[in-house]
Parts: sequence; C-alpha cells; structure tokens
Amino acid sequence: MSAILLVLVALGFLSIVIEDIVHIDKAKTTLFFGSLVWVLYFVVPPGHLESAELMEALNENLLDIATLWLFLMAAMTFVAYLSSKGLIDGLVNRMLPEKLSERTLMMITGLFAFIFSSMADNVTCTLVCITVLLSLKLPTDKLMRYVVLVVFSTNAGGAALITGDVTTLMIFLAGKVAIPNLLMLVLPAMTAVLVLAWMLSLSLKSELRFEKHEYHFSRGDVMIGGLFFLTILGTIGGNVAFGIPPVLSFLFGLSLMFMVVQFMNRDEPILDYIRRIEFDTLLFFLGVLLLVGMLKELGVLSYFPELYQYMPAMVANFVVGLLSALFDNVPLTAALLKSGIDMDLREWLTLTYAVGVGGSLLAIGSAAGVVAMSKVEGLTFGTYLRYSGYLLVAYSVGFAGVVAVGSLL
Repeated sequence: MSAILLVLVALGFLSIVIEDIVHIDKAKTTLFFGSLVWVLYFVVPPGHLESAELMEALNENLLDIATLWLFLMAAMTFVAYLSSKGLIDGLVNRMLPEKLSERTLMMITGLFAFIFSSMADNVTCTLVCITVLLSLKLPTDKLMRYVVLVVFSTNAGGAALITGDVTTLMIFLAGKVAIPNLLMLVLPAMTAVLVLAWMLSLSLKSELRFEKHEYHFSRGDVMIGGLFFLTILGTIGGNVAFGIPPVLSFLFGLSLMFMVVQFMNRDEPILDYIRRIEFDTLLFFLGVLLLVGMLKELGVLSYFPELYQYMPAMVANFVVGLLSALFDNVPLTAALLKSGIDMDLREWLTLTYAVGVGGSLLAIGSAAGVVAMSKVEGLTFGTYLRYSGYLLVAYSVGFAGVVAVGSLL
C-alpha cells in the first residue's frame, strides 16, 4: 500500500507538470489525487495503524492546511478589496515615473519583493507584488520574467529573518544559529536576487511609459489601506512578542476591515469580496498540501538525513536546497533537526539559506510559487521551468556567498 500511495502522490505532482498537455486544471487533479491517497490511507493503513493513529495524522495535516487556507483567504480578501477600489493601482501610478526602462523596473521589483517579504508573510508579499505587476499591463512573455523574479526574491528575503521564513525560525529556535548570524545572510541573498534580476533583464531593452491618471479615494478606502499595513506589522509584532499565530492576527485584521466598512459605508456589500478571491488557488493549495502531508506520513523525508553520511555537509546542504523544491521545506527541516546532524555554524547558515531559497527552483516548491502559478494566467509548471537555469545560477551564487560570509566567523 505504501508503494501504491507513493505512485499516486507522484501522479498528483505529475498532473501539475502536464497541465498544458492534458488541459485539466491543476486544482482539480491535485485535489483528486490528494484526497484519494488519504482515503486509501484509511481503507488499507500501511503498517496496520490503529484508527486513532490515522485520525491523529489526518488532524495534524488538516490543521496545517486550515491555517494556511484561512491566512490566504484573509490576505486575498484584503487585496481583492484594495484592488477593486483602485488603491493599489493608484499608489503604483503615483510612485512610478512616466518613463522607466524595463531593466530598472526589474531591479526595483526584485528589491521591493526582497524587502517586503522580510516584513510580511511570503503569501502576502507575492499577492501584492503580482497585483502591482498585473496593473502595469506588461506583455505576457515579459510578465513571466518579472513574476519568476518575485517568487525568488520573496523566498530569498525571508531567509535571513526569523519573521520572514518558518524554516529560519525553526533553525533559530533549535539553537543552531543566532540572530546576528542570520543577518549575515542578507547580503548573499540580496546578491542572488540582483544577479537573477540582471540575467532576466538582459533581453529587455525597451522603455516603459506609464499613463498618469488621477485617482480619488474615499476616506474609508484609505483607512482600509492603512489597516492592511497595520495588520502586516501587527502580525509580525504579535508573533515575535507574544507568539500569536499569523493566521489569527490576519483574521482579526479582516474582521476590523469588515467593521470599519460597515460603519463607514453601510451600503457596501463587504462580504462579497470573499466571493471574489480565486478559490482555484485555495483548492490547488489544498490538493498540494494533502499530497505533501502523505509524503510526510509515509516517512519519505526521514531518508534525507542519510545524505550527510555519503557526502560533505556543505554539498549535502546544497542538495537539500534543491530537493526542497520538490518537498515541503518545513517537515524537511524538521526531519534534519531531529536527526541530530552535527554541523558547525557556517554549515547551519548554508542550510538555512538552502531550505529557504531552494523552493524557488520549481513553481510548486514554495507557497510564493504556488500563489503565482494560480494568480497569473499563462504561468504553468512548464513555463516556470524555462527559467530554471537562471534560478539555479542565482541560487548557487547566493549559496557561495553564504559560504564566503560564514568563513569570516
């Protein structure tokens, strides 16, 4: 049964890859295979697990899924409201000059995503960045380059701060690295972003012209925009100071938005904005997380610590980063921490960078990639894969930078 479940999980991921060939939406196929493997898991339990153990495994995975689902729902509702009111378009219109080269825009996009993701959750950062890019009405082939950069920059920006990436926080809490050590990752990670931006912009030689418009916002819309920003700051502060889960802070922020709109404009059908969010994105997330959860239950991730018995730690860390594009980096990091691997500070820093950034190499390797693939029409697994060479070079440059910086310790 374990072998059958692994084959079905592989087929689930394969359905994402061949979406362009079979023309079946990846949200449908991943949900089908994701729910099927769990049904079979209960029908014929591997290792003759008891019913209570099966329920515990399912509940643990459903808790992770529900947390991400609710967070996504809250963030996407905020963005849907602000987009419909033109607030995001208006801010972009005011901030950007009338003329801007495509190469300059590439650099600005990469640095903005890098900095914003260190303050906000990766999902929120990706949603905001993609909403801005879509408002610029870029040609599809050029838009893909900017979106790929956003995914990489978002993951790279969060790797150096405990508030930016869960795996970084896990390694920090395990006592493997200290905050001053983590800050040393900022320069190598930013260098990787700039290198990728430079490579992706080599073929971009045009100049973009933006038509300036006058945008008028109501006092209530401006308040909601400010509330969104405060919700992001409150999520970070609440998590650091009191350990409040980000999903709880965002749901509270969403409830405040509902109350503000209720009292500012009673005629506004505020709950309708929940219906405007892309539920195919949420279903895709659900399917992918069910598949990843099954891999965790089957113990696939427990084999990764064995890599360190056959190759040097630095090489193994580099490879683990590549593999995190296929496997969820959170349980992967947890498996490595529990294995008792003995590494020095420099090696733990390279692992922190690797598991934080390596997921960018594939569209399904990170939450940012999955959101981008669901939000941008035309961005598929195959389309994203065309840029894998650029992404691998950027990832390698950042990894080498971390090795160099770590040698100074």
